[in-house]
Amino acid sequence: MSTWPVPSALDSRTQIFPDLTATQIDRIRNGSKRRRVEAGEILFRPGDINVPFFVLLSGDMEIVQPGLNGEKLITTHHAGEFTGELSMISGQRCLVLGRVTTSGEVLELSSERLRALIGRDAELSEIIMRAFILRRLALITNHLGNLILLGSRHSASTLRLREFLGRNGCPYTYVDLDTDKMSQELLDRFGVKVEEIPVVICNVNGIVMRNPSPQKLADCLGLNANIDNSHIRDLIIVGGGPSGLAAAVYAASEGLDALVIETEAPGGQAGSSSKIENYLGFPTGVSGQELASRAVTQAQKFGARMMVAHSVAKLNCDVRPYKVILDDGSELATRAIVIATGAQYNKPPIVNLKQFEGQGVYYGATYIEAQLCGDEEVIVVGGGNSAGQAAVYLSQSARKVYMLVRSGGLAESMSRYLIQRITENPAIELHYNTEIMSLEGRTHLECVSWRDKVTGQTSMHEIRHVFIMAGASPRTEWLRGCVAMDDKGFILTGRDLDPLRGSDGVVTWPLSRAPQMLETSLPGVFAVGDVRAGNVKRVASAVGEGAISVHLVHRALAEI
Repeated sequence: MSTWPVPSALDSRTQIFPDLTATQIDRIRNGSKRRRVEAGEILFRPGDINVPFFVLLSGDMEIVQPGLNGEKLITTHHAGEFTGELSMISGQRCLVLGRVTTSGEVLELSSERLRALIGRDAELSEIIMRAFILRRLALITNHLGNLILLGSRHSASTLRLREFLGRNGCPYTYVDLDTDKMSQELLDRFGVKVEEIPVVICNVNGIVMRNPSPQKLADCLGLNANIDNSHIRDLIIVGGGPSGLAAAVYAASEGLDALVIETEAPGGQAGSSSKIENYLGFPTGVSGQELASRAVTQAQKFGARMMVAHSVAKLNCDVRPYKVILDDGSELATRAIVIATGAQYNKPPIVNLKQFEGQGVYYGATYIEAQLCGDEEVIVVGGGNSAGQAAVYLSQSARKVYMLVRSGGLAESMSRYLIQRITENPAIELHYNTEIMSLEGRTHLECVSWRDKVTGQTSMHEIRHVFIMAGASPRTEWLRGCVAMDDKGFILTGRDLDPLRGSDGVVTWPLSRAPQMLETSLPGVFAVGDVRAGNVKRVASAVGEGAISVHLVHRALAEI
């Protein structure tokens, strides 16, 4: 009987640990290796990469999670069952240990052959992928990961790392130093200072890190361990928002060697949305995080690679293949590029804004931030869809949500259903023509003053949480001198390209043929989503552009 906690009452054990039929097992035999295993033999350990897929023909094996206090039994596999979870598809490091308890025989299938099997066998694909997803959910729900995070809710760095781990689907154990006094005493004994919190213990290699960056955390977990920098790729997708993930799914499913480079976590701005209700096919809505995680799994299923916690510093666009230069100086060569870096929220000109980032000022409204607010009053700055979704979501737990809009009304682009939700919600108080003037507090935000631009009246409020989602600027600094942009930094594509030169002096089109739709002034380089000039600010539009771009990439590759 399995000891693995089921993540939902709707998810039966037969879905998480299905028994394969003899016919299904026979279809796996092709390309697999039949081998004898003995009791006590360890088939894989935490930290292993490219772990094989095992189907038990006879015998038993246990899956355990090694930790500081010994091993924790997760489940026991019997004949007819199979091993693995999402790390087997993504190529990332294994999270658990598999040990044979009763001698028997297994079918062993390499990770590459497993992906090929999933690609050609629809029935087995559904069974295996569903089991892998549910197993990862169980790991996350029950904090069964290779990492222990000791932090405080009053630490901005703790919030940053928890968001990074959560949005990247990494299971971990969190120890709250505000309530766990024994852990705090232990840190005091080792002289850990306040500014060195959070402390991370990486069980894979025993490394202890004080206030690590997301990049160091990703390296510790081996999130990018499967990335090969030595060969020329067909396509590099810069940005893992809806448009970038759509491009990855279609590129990989059509046989292109594709890599996605994402600075933070897949999903982009949409990934922090509590619920998207106007996206086709989800009548009850879907959270940005859920949409992003499904897209990542789908892309990796087809063979796309995902690099996280790295940003692109520069594009070497003088010769082709192009070279993408990362923040650590490493270079990646590629025949084509899809730019999907999106846009970032504009920060209001408040002198001490940075002091309170993560300490009362946030740029996303996820479950983690909502937990921090409790039954308090909060402020949401902005009048677009993201701000509206955040206000509605936070109103479910906050005592009052003040929505501050700089203009005289909600953005013209805001969905009608969202406007109705906001105006009819008694917990949301709208303030038009209003902007924040100052923030006050010691270690955490304590007071906010705002001004009504029509009356000139300024008022002070004891509010500890502000969510800023106002306006957006493109992330295109790394492309200066390579592609033509408009005066705001958004990338010009297709028919929008000037036949001569752009405002920044970049030649807008060097070839005799006309640029393709979504193609930038650099042949074989495309821009999709919010980073593109004239883009429609909708998730569905971003996904559509990402999908279309791959069709155009094929055309560009055929010219080389």
